[in-house]
Amino acid sequence: MTFNWRKWNKAIHRDFGYFFLGMTIIYGLSGIALNHMQDWNPNYVIINKEIRIDPTNKKLDKAQIKAILDNYDEAGNYKNHYYPNDNILKVFIEDGTVIINIKTGEGLLEKTKRRPLFREVNYLHYNPIKYWTWYSDIFSGALILLGITGILIPRGAKGIKKRGAWLTIIGIVIPIIYLFAYFY
Repeated sequence: MTFNWRKWNKAIHRDFGYFFLGMTIIYGLSGIALNHMQDWNPNYVIINKEIRIDPTNKKLDKAQIKAILDNYDEAGNYKNHYYPNDNILKVFIEDGTVIINIKTGEGLLEKTKRRPLFREVNYLHYNPIKYWTWYSDIFSGALILLGITGILIPRGAKGIKKRGAWLTIIGIVIPIIYLFAYFY
């Protein structure tokens, strides 16, 4: 009886594919999010709202500030306030801040809200604890194994000896070209 390596190759590829589907989705989603950090914040939705008050020359007290916040349904979210200078009032509210120029009456209310799903997958992508790092390392090794076993599954014209060879070569050459362009 001879060793049937094709059978084992398919079984390894199939079972690792099933087992690591969740991790593949997690790392795929967080990878997309991290690739576009300059376009959006993947962890939080930031809401900015321009506000106006009646201009004044004197500093406002807590009651007056809460009255202003009440106009924007934020009075119950008041935490604290201070004046970084004579004209600027900074108010801390639950999940945000309010900055008002009391001389001009112009202000900005900024609130943050956790972005569902992306925040959690990004947390896992950053390897928060040692045991998760080990699991991530195992997943990384499994991805290498999935790649190698995957190219060995198809036979004939679509296999690694024909069409698969060209696609594999192109897939290796593209990152190499980028690295040469970037580093040299």
